[in-house]
Amino acid sequence: MSRWPKPPEGSWTKHYPELGTEPVSYEDSISPEFYALEREAIFKRSWLNVGRVDLVPRNGSYFTKELDVASTSVVVVRGSDGKVRAFHNICRHRGNKLVWNDFPREETKGTCRQFTCKYHGWRYDLEGALTYVQQEGEFFDLDTSQYGLVPIHCDVWEGFIFINLAKEPEQSLTEFLGPMITALEGYPFDQMSERWYYKTEVNANWKLFMDAFQEFYHAPVLHANQTPPKFAAPARESGFEAPYYRIDGPHRLVSTSGIRVWEMDKDMRKPMEDITRSGLFGAWETPDLGVDTLPAGLNPAGCDPWGLDSFQLFPNFVILFWAQGWYLTYHYWPTSERSHTFEGTLYFVPAKTAEERIAHEMAAVSFKEYALQDANTLEATQTMLESRVLDRFPLNDQEVLCRHLHKVTADWVEDYQKKAGVGAE
Repeated sequence: MSRWPKPPEGSWTKHYPELGTEPVSYEDSISPEFYALEREAIFKRSWLNVGRVDLVPRNGSYFTKELDVASTSVVVVRGSDGKVRAFHNICRHRGNKLVWNDFPREETKGTCRQFTCKYHGWRYDLEGALTYVQQEGEFFDLDTSQYGLVPIHCDVWEGFIFINLAKEPEQSLTEFLGPMITALEGYPFDQMSERWYYKTEVNANWKLFMDAFQEFYHAPVLHANQTPPKFAAPARESGFEAPYYRIDGPHRLVSTSGIRVWEMDKDMRKPMEDITRSGLFGAWETPDLGVDTLPAGLNPAGCDPWGLDSFQLFPNFVILFWAQGWYLTYHYWPTSERSHTFEGTLYFVPAKTAEERIAHEMAAVSFKEYALQDANTLEATQTMLESRVLDRFPLNDQEVLCRHLHKVTADWVEDYQKKAGVGAE
């Protein structure tokens, strides 16, 4: 479905005729049978982002990631050679979880020289090799070289760590990302090491939350109470439409124009925005990013003022760039057909003053409030979709990316069924 590099203009859905314009089904968001297929067809075959290299800053640093959707736990570690690797978090002796602290299902992180199983003391080095077996002579013809940790395909792009659980990935990470995403190379991600993190359980299908953040049709209505009445009322009446959408392979982009909040009349802003000189769009003062120009992949519509670009990386990862010189990421980790874990992480150039720190905190709190409103609405959506009172829903032109996500999901499931010889449900 790639249209890169020529940007489409005007009405959006018509540029992607394979998506159609008919009402869509949300059976893929309520069916246990379809969810079971998604787990195999998508989350065990595609490249999944599990964090940034900031989480493994030096040799021996590690963290674990619980992937319920793939029925596994992963340990990511920077080896003694400086390379980032990933392994299934399982001891080769009796299958105990290898790396955990007090509670086996909680994620953990730290620094070590080796991994030691809590059950019988088997040890593994940072490269995954088995280095010690308690009472090794008690075993029968044990070839320790054949009992290293089970590796997972792991690659790093612009500081983002991706894994692929397939025995052999069908594409390299670069091929999977494609030109729209790789055109972001050179963005100063490494300069933004101040990190704010939120995690919550949402009682809604993972795709429904992704849909919420890839259209702005809902914003003037759902978030009306987050803005002063003098600003909210006109927005609610006239609506809001993003000026740019793009689809490239399984990935999507929505780009919007911006608002120079500090140039608005004071009664169009919140008092707290004036006090902190910050808000949803971030701090009013743009930090020094240490680069002369931003990557060509940003602001493809040439918006002036530019607001944000939201890149939706299939299946469940979003990078959202704000014009004010910061970015955030979203992860949606399925736990069932009707629930998922949502993670939101905000990244800033480290604050140098108390004023900058407060501005970052204001942006982080504003983000949390908007996200809570979306999550609450989606839980209400999930309950009524499950009633199956309706089975088709109309989408407008601004919801083209929602249409695309559900089609790509269906395409991956169909492709898996054909290759695995699995019958359609």
